[in-house]
Amino acid sequence: MNEEELVEYFRAQMRKDPDMASAVAAIRTLLEFLKRDKGETILGLRESLTWATDCLKGEDSSVAVSSGGELFLRFISLTSLEHQDLSRCKKVMEERGELFLEKISMSRNKVAKLCHTFIKDGAKILTHSYSRVVLRVLEKAAAEKKRFSVYVTESQPDAAGRQMAEALKKLNVPVTVVLDAAVGYVLEKVDLVIVGAEGVVESGGIINKIGTYQMALCSKAHNKPFYVVAESFKFVRLYPLNQQDVPDKFKYKADTLKSVQNLSEEHPIIDYTPPSLITLLFTDLGVLTPSAVSDELIKLYL
Repeated sequence: MNEEELVEYFRAQMRKDPDMASAVAAIRTLLEFLKRDKGETILGLRESLTWATDCLKGEDSSVAVSSGGELFLRFISLTSLEHQDLSRCKKVMEERGELFLEKISMSRNKVAKLCHTFIKDGAKILTHSYSRVVLRVLEKAAAEKKRFSVYVTESQPDAAGRQMAEALKKLNVPVTVVLDAAVGYVLEKVDLVIVGAEGVVESGGIINKIGTYQMALCSKAHNKPFYVVAESFKFVRLYPLNQQDVPDKFKYKADTLKSVQNLSEEHPIIDYTPPSLITLLFTDLGVLTPSAVSDELIKLYL
């Protein structure tokens, strides 16, 4: 598979299932790449997979593609230590890849199962932008016949919150779209805040759509619980202390990074929310406090 075929396969996966997380599409693409690879050595195979992962990061600069790709490589490449024969090693790699894909495909439902119990009958919830995991949690709560209403921020510059509102209307959930600047205004009306995450960093903080940080600050000021829902393949080995510490490759879209020379005039699409502002993280590994994230990260990457 050359770069063009690789990127096209990735795009086709995203088109085929709009509900699929970009990291899952990237892992499916890497698995297909592994099956088609004609490498003659184990080292060559690993290098090819690393190259393929870098190509996908160039196409989609989100944190999840980066962390998902890295975790996938670690999970399957342990095989090369156990089997010296290339064909056997490759077969086991493919099996482990399928297993990894199956595991992460179920993670969204696990998160929903854990988090929906925190939504009480009659709750008013604030959420930010469009998050498939948050949507799955609210879907699960609605299926359990809980009555609740949702405020969702419009989430400029792409107004993704409107897409979230449409999805919630289909579930017959009362929803109100609010301006990004009205977060502080509506917070006194809500009982809890639930947001997704593009990446969960080593400190237990999160990287998510721009506007998440100010929502967390306002939640803290109003003493409202701030919950994060995220799959474990979004755990990334980064330790930012402030907004400037987040690498540019995550802050801007891939095509912006390729075409713009002076990034200071561009708006970042993500921000960093420190762990001190987060109440709990709901993941497929369980319900975690921000301080427990580093332990889970060590287990994932070892």
